[in-house]
Amino acid sequence: MQDGTYRVLFLSRRNSARSIMAEAILNKIGKGHFEAMSAAVDPAPVIEPTVLELLRIADYPLENITPRHFGAFADVGAADLDFVFTLSDTVAGEALPDWPGLPITSHWRCPDPILVKGEVWERKQAFTQVLTGLERRLNIFINLPFASLDRMSLQNQIRGLGESQEV
Repeated sequence: MQDGTYRVLFLSRRNSARSIMAEAILNKIGKGHFEAMSAAVDPAPVIEPTVLELLRIADYPLENITPRHFGAFADVGAADLDFVFTLSDTVAGEALPDWPGLPITSHWRCPDPILVKGEVWERKQAFTQVLTGLERRLNIFINLPFASLDRMSLQNQIRGLGESQEV
């Protein structure tokens, strides 16, 4: 934790939907106690337009949100991280670097709304379901008793949150 702020990195395959949503949500609801970032193994060229639309409607911050490669957060001189969450099953199976700061890591399985086929409304519904699921999970996360938990207990709480909360 730097300056009383927990630094959190969300990882997904392309950093164009799920991890972008998680970053925006946590930066708003974390009220300065959390600094969220997101990245990908294989960054998309742009953020999914439906994601931008939903985030704008929900009044989430969009400044400086763009698809990025995870390497920027693991390079020599990168700032320490407190938490790293993988949201994609494919990323959870990747060989990831040793992150600076030795963060607590967990896999929070989250379906990829980009893969949903169907009518426009069906696709938008899938994105909305992921957004609301991430909101629920992150609201629980920010209310964990961080100060009273040792590292092992906090890791268990976070892992349990990832396993018990369907997004």
